[in-house]
Amino acid sequence: MSVHSRCPALDDRIARLRRLARSEPRLEGVLLYGSWTVGEADAHSDIEAYLYVEDEHLDDFDARAFLEQLAPLRLAYTNMYGILAVVFDDLMRGEFHVTPAGPGIEEVPTWEGMVHLPRPEAAVLLDRTGRLTRAARRLAAFRPPEPAATAQQLTDELANWTLMLAHVLARGEVARAHALLHGVVAPQQLQLCRLLRDSTAHWLTPSRALEQDVPAADVDRYTATTAAARAGEVRTAARNSWQWSRELSAEAADRWAVRVPRRLHEQIAELLAANSPG
Repeated sequence: MSVHSRCPALDDRIARLRRLARSEPRLEGVLLYGSWTVGEADAHSDIEAYLYVEDEHLDDFDARAFLEQLAPLRLAYTNMYGILAVVFDDLMRGEFHVTPAGPGIEEVPTWEGMVHLPRPEAAVLLDRTGRLTRAARRLAAFRPPEPAATAQQLTDELANWTLMLAHVLARGEVARAHALLHGVVAPQQLQLCRLLRDSTAHWLTPSRALEQDVPAADVDRYTATTAAARAGEVRTAARNSWQWSRELSAEAADRWAVRVPRRLHEQIAELLAANSPG
């Protein structure tokens, strides 16, 4: 299947990966995921794929050598998630899961609700047995998260992690609080915002295309929760963040009858206020 994106270089690399995979007998299947598979790829996009190696050949399959046939590599290493991360000579990034075909392909249908492959036949670059295509077709329909249970989970998460943020600030650990605010609290906050705005297409990376996906007022509220790693700015951002979290939680309670621990919410606000000068 011929598919074209806004990035001809990526299209060419994917076409070459398809040809290379067909000539590598130890591969049973190759499955793309990420922006190219949902029609959002551009000049800054990565190439992301699962390489399903026949189980008995997993130990003798050199994934780096295989990818060097795709294009010269500037960097190749196993990242913190156990994924082979590469940088090609044109600075295009790549992430490749090198996975035994047996259990790996069986796992694909369990991704329903997390991974969306609207064009499964295009995402499957190689399938020697038909198993991978059948599995990928299970991901063709977009399945948004279940609203009420997800909103309850996020409301509880935001209370728990913001309380930790308040304690960390009270201890005077500004850098740690900064990391907690932006790395833990903000993604969950954006997910709750997206759930309320019926905009869950970028659920796993909720900051992606935020400016296009949610109203400008929500983008402004998110911006007010960001800060440089300076004590006063982090404390102000933390208070703004918690205020927005409380408003989102209240909105979720009205819409889906989410349980909100109101006294705990007040105590967190009091602790954040006590951490602030003046």
